[in-house]
Amino acid sequence: MKVTINGEERVFAASMSVEALLQELGIDPRKVAVERNLEIVPKSTYAAVLVGEGDRLEVVHFIGGGSGEALMEDDYFEVAGLKFRSRLLVGTGKYKDFEETARAIDASGAEIVTVAVRRVNLSDPSQPMLVDYVSPKKYTYLPNTAGCYSADDAVRTLRLAREAGGWNLIKLEVLGDQKTLYPNMPETLKAAEALIKDGFKVMVYCSDDPIQAKRLEEMGCVAIMPLGSLIGSGLGIVNPINIRLIKESCSVPVLVDAGVGTASDAAAAMELGCDGVLMNTAIAQAKDPIKMARAMKLAIEAGRLAYQAGRMPKKLYADPSSPLAGLI
Repeated sequence: MKVTINGEERVFAASMSVEALLQELGIDPRKVAVERNLEIVPKSTYAAVLVGEGDRLEVVHFIGGGSGEALMEDDYFEVAGLKFRSRLLVGTGKYKDFEETARAIDASGAEIVTVAVRRVNLSDPSQPMLVDYVSPKKYTYLPNTAGCYSADDAVRTLRLAREAGGWNLIKLEVLGDQKTLYPNMPETLKAAEALIKDGFKVMVYCSDDPIQAKRLEEMGCVAIMPLGSLIGSGLGIVNPINIRLIKESCSVPVLVDAGVGTASDAAAAMELGCDGVLMNTAIAQAKDPIKMARAMKLAIEAGRLAYQAGRMPKKLYADPSSPLAGLI
């Protein structure tokens, strides 16, 4: 029997169940999701569904693409009915290994981590997986569609992600091109509509366009995530006015997604009134990711406190801080 698995042709002695095939490949069925001929195979049916001649399978898992100290007991943001005290969301990609990933996430105090969905390595299924280091029992996994350039690919990816882990809260991103990784908004809107109809709670990466952001909220997205600047650029918040306009017009959480380079960028986003910031490269590609993760945690807290405190007004001229009365 010839079967194509993750794009590779494999030969087996006879037809077998999905469960038996995974076991023969040395893959733990509990850690993966399986798609057979473009249809997701529910985990509960692995033992019953047969794999036959010519079938095409995709076997995927989560890769790097917590529960931390509370900032303030009564300060949290809520998305899709879930409350989070940490306003820092972190990605799990670009680290040198899973151990560094786990240490950085712990130092960040994050409670939500984004994860990408990728094919299982069939040549070495015993390789460690992200779930072995970053437990979904401790952190809220946020499956995303990094690398998807069409609505159809994004929807298919997230349906597999839900089968793998059972999560309905997801991050949607549909990219326009490889050079800028800027969001393709027509495809994003198309994917969001399909996913919401399918029961997903959609947090959506989008352009810093207040009109598009409001439209996504009206469609039913549970959080709006405008880019601060291009993904992985480290340019910081290049259009703070639009980010502020989005925050003022949307009633669901608004989180800056992409472009943060250092702690001051994170603080600036929070001072605009954003509910949180999602970042990956700024931490993972720092010379010391663990220290940078800690710095980002403190920056998010400082920016949030500054926003709540209310900054002093800007003035064109000096205003002495010491009283003039009684001057010698």
